[in-house]
Amino acid sequence: MLVTMHEAVLQVCEAVRAAGGRAMLVGGWVRDRLLGHESKDYDLEVYAVEPEALRAILKKFGRVNTVGEHFAVYKLVCHAPNDERLEMDVSIPRRESKSGRGHRGFTIEGDPQMSFAEAARRRDFTINAILYDPLADEFIDPYGGLADLRQKQLRAVAAETFVEDSLRVLRAVQFAARFEMTVERDTVALCRTIDLTDLPHERIWGEVEKLLLMAAHPAIGLDVALALGVLDKLFPELRALVGSHLEEQPFEDDFTHTKRAFDHAAQLTADLDRPRRVTVMLATLCHVRGEPAARAVMQRLGLYTLTGYDVRAQVLALLGEQARPAAFYARREQTSDGDVRRLARRVEIDLLYRLVKACALAADSAGQAADWFIERARRLGVEHGPPAPLLQGRHLIEMGVAPGPAMGQQLRQIYELQLDGQVTTLDEARAAARRLPAADAG
Repeated sequence: MLVTMHEAVLQVCEAVRAAGGRAMLVGGWVRDRLLGHESKDYDLEVYAVEPEALRAILKKFGRVNTVGEHFAVYKLVCHAPNDERLEMDVSIPRRESKSGRGHRGFTIEGDPQMSFAEAARRRDFTINAILYDPLADEFIDPYGGLADLRQKQLRAVAAETFVEDSLRVLRAVQFAARFEMTVERDTVALCRTIDLTDLPHERIWGEVEKLLLMAAHPAIGLDVALALGVLDKLFPELRALVGSHLEEQPFEDDFTHTKRAFDHAAQLTADLDRPRRVTVMLATLCHVRGEPAARAVMQRLGLYTLTGYDVRAQVLALLGEQARPAAFYARREQTSDGDVRRLARRVEIDLLYRLVKACALAADSAGQAADWFIERARRLGVEHGPPAPLLQGRHLIEMGVAPGPAMGQQLRQIYELQLDGQVTTLDEARAAARRLPAADAG
C-alpha cells in the first residue's frame, strides 16, 4: 500500500534542513507507514535547531501553540491550499526522568544536540522507536524495531525507562490487539512487575477505548491483559472468568467464551457510531457476570456518557434484558407486538440484537432467536426506539382537558393502547381519549 504524506510536512522538513537541522518523523506515523496503514498523526522531532529558532520556522507555516515551553513541544496548525486543516506535533529531542508518582511525575529536559539513539530510548516499544527522514527516505532504527515489526512482536526499548510509565502496560494490551502481535517474554515479565494503581480513570479509558474500537480481534488484547497481570490488578471481575463456566457452557470456560463473543461483537458493531459501539463492546465483555461486573468495570474506567449518549445506562439495560430475545422466541406465538414495543422503551433493540447475536455465535449457534427478534422489531419499526406517542398534551387541551396529573394519566393510558396496536392514528387516539371515564379525564 502506498502511504501518502501531507505536503506541508515535507515543507517543514525542508525549512528545518535549510536552517542546518534535521526533522525526523517519529512514533505512530512511522510504525503505521511500515505496516501499510494511512495515518495523519504527524510527530516531528527536530535535531540541531534551538527551540526559539524552531518556533520561528514553524510560525511561517501557521499557528504555533506551545505545549511545553521549557522543553520545546509545539503544536503547529496550518492550512493547505484546499483549506484542509493540518495539525502536527513538533518538538526537539528530550530526555525524561521519573521524579514523582503518576503520569505527571517526570522531569523533562530538551536537548537539540541529543543523538537519535538517546532520544529514542525514552519510547515504550521498539516499533515506536523508529525514526524516518522523509527528505532522505531513510529509516533510523537504533533498537531493532523493524525486525520486531516483521516478527509481529512487542518489545520494550529499555527496561529502566519502560517501568517509569505504568500506562505502557495498557498500551501493550491495545497494541497487541490492534496489530495482532505477541509480547516478547522479557517484556511480559517486566510488565507484571509494574504497579498500575497510579493510573487515573481517564488514562485507563484512553487505552481501553482503543482496544474496543480499533482492533479487529480484541480478544487478543484480553489474552495479553491476562498475561501481563492487568486483569488481576484493574479488572478482577473479568479475571474471575478464567477457569469458571456456566452450566450451559460446560466444555468452555467463561473467559474463552467471552473472548469469542468479543471478537464477534467487533465485527457486528463495525457500522455503529462511537458511543453505541462502545456500549455493545462493553456489554459483551461483561455479559457473563452481568450488571455487577459492568458497574465495576465502568467505575474503573470512569465511564458515564460519550458525546451525550448515556453509555452506562444502556450497557446496564442491555445486560438486564439480554435473556429477553430468547424468551420471546421461545413463546413466539404468544409474544405480542406490545411486548416488543414495550421492550424498546427499556433498551435499544438494535444494540440488544448485536449483543445476543455475538454471544450466540460465540456458542457456535446460528443465533436463530436473535435473528427472529430483530426482524420482529424491524417490522414494527422499533429497533432504534419505541414509537413516538400519537397523542400529545396539546391535543387534549384542544379537547378541553385541563393540564395536570389527570392529563398525564390519560396520555399514559392512550400510549399503552398505542403500544398494544389498539390505537394506530391520531384520530383513533382522540376517540379513545373521549371514551375514557370522565374522572380520569379530569
